Amino acid sequence: MPLTIALSKGRILDETLPLLAAAGIVPTEDPETSRKLILATSRPGVSLMIVRASDVPTYVQWGAADLGVAGKDVLLEHGGHGLYQPVDLGIARCRMSVATKRGYDWAGTVQRGARIRVATKYVEIAREHFAAKGMHVDLIKLYGSMELAPLSGLADAIVDLVSSGNTLKANDLVEVETIMPITARLVVNPAALKLKREAVKPLVDALAAAATAQRAVA
Repeated sequence: MPLTIALSKGRILDETLPLLAAAGIVPTEDPETSRKLILATSRPGVSLMIVRASDVPTYVQWGAADLGVAGKDVLLEHGGHGLYQPVDLGIARCRMSVATKRGYDWAGTVQRGARIRVATKYVEIAREHFAAKGMHVDLIKLYGSMELAPLSGLADAIVDLVSSGNTLKANDLVEVETIMPITARLVVNPAALKLKREAVKPLVDALAAAATAQRAVA
């Protein structure tokens, strides 16, 4: 029974490949160098589909892929509705944070109830976060480097993913709030889980076991 797993290039792909290998699934070509968007693997009938990170939930939701790996940020922002999320793989670990220019009086501005301009590509996550705090914000959607927004005066703050914090530091920005920790999750199409259960369930269990083993070593 053929299975397709949707993955995005970059950190999620790099950190998912060892988990797949532990489950006996190795791509027959290097995903980073191959121009193919669908790659065969060492396990017959299982293929990897390389898509944009924000598209992973869509491909799985509509059944073009049976399973996928997506960050919690993507699932919250682009919709994980209707998807089975059986395993937090614990990979691609980072955090969603609010950052400002160094020296900006964030606490004072919040206390005064001033209206704040916030630049982000995570508009839904930011809106929910600030609404829960009762803050008045104007959200500015950006697609490129968020760090430029406070430096250029476009925004007072940004909401973005932070891993090491080195990019913020290099641009003289500081984290002022952590919104939530972020990791990558395994997502499964509910219909695939029912109709292809004999193939899907062992794969889910194998990836869960590999993720648990990796965490134990770390």
